[in-house]
Amino acid sequence: DAYDGTMHFYIADPSDPLRRPGERHLRNIRQLTFGGENAEGYFAFRGDRLVMQSTRDSFPCDQIFTMRLDGSDLRLASTGRGRTTCAYFLPGDREVLYASTHEASPDCPPRPDYSHGYVWALYDYDLFVARADDPSRAIVRRLTANTGYDAEATVSPAGDRIVWTSHRDGDLDLYS
Repeated sequence: DAYDGTMHFYIADPSDPLRRPGERHLRNIRQLTFGGENAEGYFAFRGDRLVMQSTRDSFPCDQIFTMRLDGSDLRLASTGRGRTTCAYFLPGDREVLYASTHEASPDCPPRPDYSHGYVWALYDYDLFVARADDPSRAIVRRLTANTGYDAEATVSPAGDRIVWTSHRDGDLDLYS
């Protein structure tokens, strides 16, 4: 079958007594997401929530959501405008880091041409920190303000460094 772009999140319980004989890695797999296109899910520092990007409901392109590990308590963490990607919790799990195009335009950027296979579009993203579960989705701070691509950020295990990809010098490089 052809891949239709739909992704869902699953979680496995390593203590499941009903695991398949010989299976050492995945046990008691449960589906966490239903509907939408879901991608790039990452654990909170406490390990009790996920942050992910998802196109769902009334959002025409990817937004950032958080949810509990049982799939409940799905909450919008981004503004609901533009396209978002690559979210991570910051230490304390009250804030999330993500990239968004909403400053360049509140609309979704055009989809790239997939006629020759998968491509990742280098939209005009900037990095933002927002409250993880605030209903007002208030942005705490904007970290980059460059024309072009600033995205794919990740947070160090200690939470003291952010690394991201940028096109600010004419080609894709890593910055921290």
